[in-house]
Parts: sequence; structure tokens; C-alpha cells
Amino acid sequence: MRKKAVHVDNLTVYYGQTAALAGVCLDVYEGEYLGIIGPNGGGKTTLLKSILGINPSTKGTVEIYGEPIAGKRSLMGYVPQFAAMNKAFPITVFEVVLTGRIKSGFKPFFHYTEKDNEIVADLLKKVGISDLSERQISQLSGGEFQKMLIARALAVKPRLLLLDEPTASVDAVSREQIYHLLEELNKEMTIILVTHDLLAVSSYVGRLACLNTKLVYHGEPELTEEVVNHLYGCAVDLIAHGVPHRVLKDHQEEC
Repeated sequence: MRKKAVHVDNLTVYYGQTAALAGVCLDVYEGEYLGIIGPNGGGKTTLLKSILGINPSTKGTVEIYGEPIAGKRSLMGYVPQFAAMNKAFPITVFEVVLTGRIKSGFKPFFHYTEKDNEIVADLLKKVGISDLSERQISQLSGGEFQKMLIARALAVKPRLLLLDEPTASVDAVSREQIYHLLEELNKEMTIILVTHDLLAVSSYVGRLACLNTKLVYHGEPELTEEVVNHLYGCAVDLIAHGVPHRVLKDHQEEC
């Protein structure tokens, strides 16, 4: 029997009086590659942050490998949609990825080990930017910057990697490179990818969740060529509003 990497049970999250998530139930099994799609404001980022333990829930629970989040944060790597980083800050690519080796409980006089440096060098090679290790982050393209953030997320040696629209602001070549990288990483870890990119849904992810405050659908990706060729906004609108559609088979909520 496959082990559950993530178990979300009846999760509800409010921002003030507005429900960002309402009664979401979702299981993600170890080794899965799950894509999450839905409209802007549909709760996708909120769900990721709830899994990470960043957002407190109003109701419901989240478990990571059968245990509360607090004991499992070290198993998760996270690539945010917009990095909370001043790109003008004088720091190199290597130094940014190295910060991913800082563990919780940071102490005064902390210093990186030679092992930390070796791990970072290997990760930069893995994501394809080892030649940029000494470059200032202000000099990176969008694709290079995203690869750096993926490397930083991998620095914790995660079993579960969560990414929030990692290809939203990159060129077509970088987008393909990132998808191929994630495909390789999925051989080693569970991946949850929030995306607006229907190419990723149709070509790469193994399972699909459609989220619009509630979980509308969770199952096999069933996108057709016709839908992939639609403008992205139209495709999301079709999914989000449950129009008798050409995108997925019959939708059923999980709870």
C-alpha cells in the first residue's frame, strides 16, 4: 500500500470574512506528481501554504507522512510564486542557495560546513546553472532566477517539493528546461505544482486537482488538444465554473 505524503482533511481557511478554502479533502501519495490548477483567487497558493504550515486553518487538518506538520517541515522544499527577495541585494547565486542549508534553530556564530558547500555545488549543477554560481542575482534572467530558487528548495534534501507557478515569468526555453528538471526530480521525490500552464498539465503531471475554493476535481489529467490550444484564461474559466466541458471528465468533489 502506498504511503500518503500529504493528507488534507476538510480544510477550511478564511482571510477575514472571505473563505479562501472550504472543506478541501486531498490525498497525495509518495512519488506522485500532482498539478493544481484553478482561477486566480481560487485558493491554490493558500493550499500550498497550509501544507507547509504557514497558514493557520480555520477548520480541518493537514498531515505530512501521517504526522502533524510541525514535525515534518524539514521534509518539505518550497519554491514561492514571487520570491521575497530584493533582486538588487548584493548576493551571489551560490550564496542564495547556501541559505537553504540553514536549519531551524539558527544560532549565533553559525557557519556553513564544507559539506554544505559541496551540496550547493552539486545542486547548481543539477539545475543547470553551475556556471552562474558567482553571478549577482540582479544579473539573472527570469529562468535562471527560478532555477536558483529550485536549487535553494532542494538544499534541505526534501521528500516533498512544492512549487507555486515556477514558470510564470520565464521564456519558453527555460519553461521546458524547468519541466524536464521537475520530471527528473519526481523520480526522487513527491512534487506538488501549482500552475496556470496547461502544457504542464497535459504533458508532465501524473494527477490533477482543480481548485476553486472547493476541490472540484481530483484525478487523472484529461486535457484534450482542443483545450490546450485555447487561451489559458478561457481554459481555466471552463474548469473553474464547471461548464459542460472539453477539459476533464465528470467532476466530483472528494468530500
